[in-house]
Amino acid sequence: MKSHDTIRAVQWQDGSLKLLDQRYLPAQEIYLELDDVQSVAKAISDMVVRGAPAIGITAAYGVVIAARGRLRQAPDRWRKAIEADLELLAASRPTAVNLFWALKRMREAIDCAGDSPLEDLLRAAERIHADDLEANHRMGEAGAALIQTGSGVLTHCNTGSLATGGYGTALGVIRSAFIAGKLDQVYADETRPWLQGARLTAWELMRDNIPVTLLADGAAASLMQQGKVQWVIVGADRITANGDVANKIGTYSLAVNARYHSKKYGVKFMVVAPTSTVDMELACGIDIPIEHRDPAEVLMLNGQRVSPAGAQAWNPAFDVTPAELVDVIVTERGIVESPTTNRLAAMMKNPS
Repeated sequence: MKSHDTIRAVQWQDGSLKLLDQRYLPAQEIYLELDDVQSVAKAISDMVVRGAPAIGITAAYGVVIAARGRLRQAPDRWRKAIEADLELLAASRPTAVNLFWALKRMREAIDCAGDSPLEDLLRAAERIHADDLEANHRMGEAGAALIQTGSGVLTHCNTGSLATGGYGTALGVIRSAFIAGKLDQVYADETRPWLQGARLTAWELMRDNIPVTLLADGAAASLMQQGKVQWVIVGADRITANGDVANKIGTYSLAVNARYHSKKYGVKFMVVAPTSTVDMELACGIDIPIEHRDPAEVLMLNGQRVSPAGAQAWNPAFDVTPAELVDVIVTERGIVESPTTNRLAAMMKNPS
């Protein structure tokens, strides 16, 4: 299994946070070493690190770094001073609920910190990191159990070790299914405009000896029509109480296409995410704040303009897939088929 799980994009080493700068993949593997909270927040907003679980883990370590700075500056009132740092981290990406979940956990650690607050906070951050990795393995096994031998799967964006504490959510299921010998083919959308599928998912799978076939986002429906896909497997940045799913832009299109091709070709749609992604305080997807990014990400490619001068661009980073298009949600606490508010609430009550 280790040959299919070798990447760790978020690391704490020798008192510093190290992040694999995903903006340069696959051409270069560059690790940034961060030692101030402003740099951590900027790394999140600038997409050095991305993926909801990885953002939460990074923010947790960012709190440790912030506390270290505040303790040096004002050891008697560091708890009050660190509030500005928590707000800075919270503002770095608005859609990924794992960010706010992790910051809530770290706030609790701040409140309970004893005479060695840095050690207490570091243990809390490392626990968040370790719990995510364990949850990913559990989700991988649970999701893979639903896949029949000889299946083709299609994924979108990047949901693997690069986007999590390790192993991955949707890619964790794909890893487990591949190890079990169930997969005939793995397909990955390019995922425009940041090309996370082309740059990151394809790199990660090839790096971990899992063959992958890349396709343009607009080719997904045709691939399903040819009967080559049995499961579309994606992650999530937020899941609301009724089972609506916010994920990388283009996910909604895949869900619509999967449902259209479900009767004739048996295509199903699976969402894989830890319970930290489930936001039971939001009733439905219309309430999810959707991040809109710089239009230049659409108008340009690698610094070169690909559109005529004066053209405008609409660039939402995420879309919302209605619960009725989701066949199953896989979490570390269990599986929810045809999600509803009651079914999700029952799952969330299960012990983790």
